[in-house]
Amino acid sequence: MPATAFLFLALSLFCGILAPAAAPAAPDQSSPRLTPVVRAVRAVAPAVVNITSTHLIEGSRASPLERFFGPDFFFGAPGGPGRRQKRTSLGSGVIVDGAGGLVLTNAHVIAGGDKIVVRLLDGREFPASIRGADPDFDIAVLQIVGARNLPEARMGDSSDLLPGEPVIAIGNPFGFTHTVTTGVVSAIGRTIRGENGVFTDLIQTDAAINPGNSGGPLLNIEGGLIGINTAVDARAEGIGFAIPVNKARRVMDDLMKQGGVAPLWLGMMVQDMDGRTAMALGLKDVTGVLVNAVFEDTPAALAGIAPGDVLLSVNETPVHDRRDYIDVLRNQTEGVTLSLRLHRGERNIVMSVRPARFDDSTARSLMERRWGLTARESGEGLSVVAVRRGGPAEFLRRGDMIVAVGAARVTTMKDLLQAFRRERLAGQVYLRIVRDGRQYYARLLL
Repeated sequence: MPATAFLFLALSLFCGILAPAAAPAAPDQSSPRLTPVVRAVRAVAPAVVNITSTHLIEGSRASPLERFFGPDFFFGAPGGPGRRQKRTSLGSGVIVDGAGGLVLTNAHVIAGGDKIVVRLLDGREFPASIRGADPDFDIAVLQIVGARNLPEARMGDSSDLLPGEPVIAIGNPFGFTHTVTTGVVSAIGRTIRGENGVFTDLIQTDAAINPGNSGGPLLNIEGGLIGINTAVDARAEGIGFAIPVNKARRVMDDLMKQGGVAPLWLGMMVQDMDGRTAMALGLKDVTGVLVNAVFEDTPAALAGIAPGDVLLSVNETPVHDRRDYIDVLRNQTEGVTLSLRLHRGERNIVMSVRPARFDDSTARSLMERRWGLTARESGEGLSVVAVRRGGPAEFLRRGDMIVAVGAARVTTMKDLLQAFRRERLAGQVYLRIVRDGRQYYARLLL
């Protein structure tokens, strides 16, 4: 064979080796491989985003465990001031408004983030800003900056979910982008308790949900968005939870329209149970909370709840004490109807109640009545302007500045009213006040 012919043949073979393989032919639309799961993933995956949230943290030195395991062992636990660290957290989200570039995700995914970037399935990256977030519901709304007419997921309906029906999760577990897992709805109406409070009415699923899946979509077999994946039970495999999309949508609407979720109340005061009270009321166990006051023209009064009733559960979530009661109400949205199980006399009864808005004027009136103080915003913060003689706060003076309620700092009337809503049933409340330039702790016995 001539040398030139041999060289041509060799080059041809070499180029053939390097040539890219032909793209596999797409299966025919009638192929059984194109299952409902495949079709749902194809429809929604372009609207699923990977979220990178960067945090700048001050600290003086690494802890021994951090030095041994690396800087990411203790997330958010710096050694002290003077040392700047850059921490990055990963999560997922889903575009629900392509025209406006709006993304639904979890509040904990972007908590404390100084810089947020979203990455689409096609590789494009965009910065994102926070339009609103509420940790009580673990929901946040982001807006993608510099992009419009994006793909979006179709909203489904979480009100008619069936235990056992197939579901699909898409997310970013451990950095593996757009991972698809499948399972079923294991249960509905679940409640989980964490350090940050109570989360109610959750969807339980056995679709694999891992770190990084948080904020991603849970889909039904038709590709409709039915939930926002939020948590996994670390004690077991196959137990994950998602926020129902109907609740997530109500939270999103409140965040977009008014900057926060409207606080709710039933219009009654409750107290913890003890053994003597439970025995006197004919209860076998010390459980629930005792209703000790019902206000006129409130949902509780209109439903027929009366002092002496014992509230046992809300939407089948047991209520063990006053803190449980407050936490369960904090995780409800306006328009929902609650099923209350109460003990009255010698029997248990069930009532349906729709909570009302716990607006600022109502909260202020009740605070002045229960805590016995009146405060106003001034140029320096919150100033006490009056105290009720014989009331819990009678030792305060006009001009005292309230700077904290418990561990929560307060600088505005809105802060103070929010703190009151949280602590309104407590038997005692600690205030941090400033008087004549010095700080004091004041205890209100209620």
